[in-house]
Amino acid sequence: MKVTEIVTGFAKPIVEEHGCSLWDVEYVREGSEWFLRLYIDKESGVDITDCEAISRAVDPILDEKDPIAESYHFEVCSAGLERALKRPEDFVRFMNSPITVKLYRPRNGLKEIPGYLRGYEDGRVTVEAGKETITFEKSEVARVRLRVEF
Repeated sequence: MKVTEIVTGFAKPIVEEHGCSLWDVEYVREGSEWFLRLYIDKESGVDITDCEAISRAVDPILDEKDPIAESYHFEVCSAGLERALKRPEDFVRFMNSPITVKLYRPRNGLKEIPGYLRGYEDGRVTVEAGKETITFEKSEVARVRLRVEF
């Protein structure tokens, strides 16, 4: 089982006890350092108090369960306004929202396509970009993020 799956298993109930939802768990290497990050969300918005309380509640369980052999930094963060959409339910929840699709290879000279999420099926993402509607195959898409408009 992956580190992220193990941590999700014990962190999710703790996050929910604190009135938040667990958006994502990330275990990544940045330079020579490893980071374990919990991304949390809350209807009224996440603040530093939420992050601190959840960090204090999860940290001792991480020490007890010890799912990671190497040293790492543990962080609890807000999922953010421009969060990545990963799971099918994320796409359903944010249907018709402004997004940016980042591609592995440029299409019409662009690697990032801003638009509105109009469909999601079996990993294919449909976007209304200006006057055209484009469907991207799962294999083309590196990442989909919500986009904040001002």
